[in-house]
Amino acid sequence: MQVPTMAELMSRGESPDVLFWVGCAGSFDQRAQKITRAFASILHKVGISYAILGKEEACTGDPARRAGNEFLFQMMAYQNIQVLNGYGIKKIVTTCPHCFNTLKNEYPELGGQYEVFHHTSFLQGLIDEGKIKLKEGGSFKGKKISYHDSCYLGRANNIYEAPRKVLEALDAELVEMKRCRSKGLCCGAGGAQMFKEDEPGNSRINMERADEALATGAGFIAAACPFCNTMMTDGVKNREKEQEVQVLDIAEMIDQSMEG
Repeated sequence: MQVPTMAELMSRGESPDVLFWVGCAGSFDQRAQKITRAFASILHKVGISYAILGKEEACTGDPARRAGNEFLFQMMAYQNIQVLNGYGIKKIVTTCPHCFNTLKNEYPELGGQYEVFHHTSFLQGLIDEGKIKLKEGGSFKGKKISYHDSCYLGRANNIYEAPRKVLEALDAELVEMKRCRSKGLCCGAGGAQMFKEDEPGNSRINMERADEALATGAGFIAAACPFCNTMMTDGVKNREKEQEVQVLDIAEMIDQSMEG
């Protein structure tokens, strides 16, 4: 796969329409790398000119800030803003709600003003414009899909419709969990919890959430966040249901169902 970097494009005097912010999970986590590939594949098929920062991209600093290390967050943010502003970036799309929230809502006060999209909203736009052509009778037609709301996408940024609209385009049956939208239950990884040990309690949040998803009887659990994906996958495996239920990112579902 040929994925251009900003440095390569700039050396040729070109600039992309959009910067794809890959994020730590999308770069280093083996499972999340598949989401990155799927989204890049969609951008290729649709013919959007994009680039990534590659080695110049650092963590947005979200986990540091959530865990209380404000100094580290600001250091990381300033470093990223310098790089982004140096390239004159205007438009950013990311597959991670944590990166999306930080770039969109927390970078402006540090001098980083960008138009930031989460990939579900971006995909909805492409579907509405007729740029994404889906196969007739794709692999999800008539299948039951349950969508898990990411806290940073839903409650933090009020994005509930875009992911559901994208899933509706797959011609599948969307079955909601009892706790969904603004009442959705966190997967258990937000607020830097992804990187620390469990605290004592009666049950693990991701097990509880996976049980809610399994109770819908859906064959697919759709996620729109690499952390949620990990937590839901672990929950499904713990209940020994991985043969019957697949956890997929919305980008993977669209990539599988696209023509071309």
